[in-house]
Amino acid sequence: MIASLVRAVEAETPYGGRVVSYEPVGSLWLSLGARRRRERTEGGVTRGVETLSATVRADPRLAEGLVVRFGGADWGVAGVEADPKAAGRVRLNLERAR
Repeated sequence: MIASLVRAVEAETPYGGRVVSYEPVGSLWLSLGARRRRERTEGGVTRGVETLSATVRADPRLAEGLVVRFGGADWGVAGVEADPKAAGRVRLNLERAR
């Protein structure tokens, strides 16, 4: 599956608010793993989080905090680690709030 890799860019509005726009970084071919749902509690608030693993070719632009867009959804990159089973590949740990 092809996905877009984007970077969130925050700016301040003339009225003192904040706006987030997304700047394209590149494209990725993803090999998707299993989706999982879990709950995360932060500051006394519980929210649902969906997690997904994906394998991609190694790319120096990949970093935590970027966003991967595919299938009509935005997934945050929560982790990047080398794939021990395949040289030149990395595993992405992706998350999105539900």
